Amino acid sequence: MANESDVWQGTLALMILRTLETMGPLHGYGIARRIEQICQGQLIVLYGTIYPALLRLEQDGYIVSEWGNSENNRRARYYKITRAGRRQVRREAQRWEKATAILAHFLPPGKEIS
Repeated sequence: MANESDVWQGTLALMILRTLETMGPLHGYGIARRIEQICQGQLIVLYGTIYPALLRLEQDGYIVSEWGNSENNRRARYYKITRAGRRQVRREAQRWEKATAILAHFLPPGKEIS
């Protein structure tokens, strides 16, 4: 059974792209920590989750990467969103808005689920 703080299937790519869109270029560790910060600690992003997602996004052309130095002067790979990535954010956001609207019909506010 999944832990409540696990990343929901299909949401990590959108969170990564949105983080890069708003924050600019970041390394993988910085992306993971920023997502956790935005989620106020309700979500844990593990290394085994973030890096495969970054690789997939790069292969799909939604992000590009280059080597640079981190804040503590270590070599780190920095990721940046592409134009295609920005378009993907819009498509995915619309998809999630539609899914949320559909689910709202099944989970009306103020009613307890038994």
